[in-house]
Amino acid sequence: MTKLVEWLVGVTAVLVAWAMVSFDLLGLSVPEPYRDVAWPMPLYLLVSFGCYSLATVGYRVATFNDCEEAARELQEQIKEAKEDLRKKGLKM
Repeated sequence: MTKLVEWLVGVTAVLVAWAMVSFDLLGLSVPEPYRDVAWPMPLYLLVSFGCYSLATVGYRVATFNDCEEAARELQEQIKEAKEDLRKKGLKM
């Protein structure tokens, strides 16, 4: 199962549970305070997901590793390519 399918199944399950509590689809006679809490729940979940996403991106940017060895290797390859092109007659 792909991640997309996993997320869609999870979101669908949460939406179905929310609709059942909010609209009393099964006739469970859910008390009014529970319905008052359930109505804004999708908004709370969306805000929570946004905060989690921002925190994850911020953490990964803060802990991003510098690859100095790879940078040196790339610079050497660029020099080699320039020399090779110069030998073949390309003027820069």
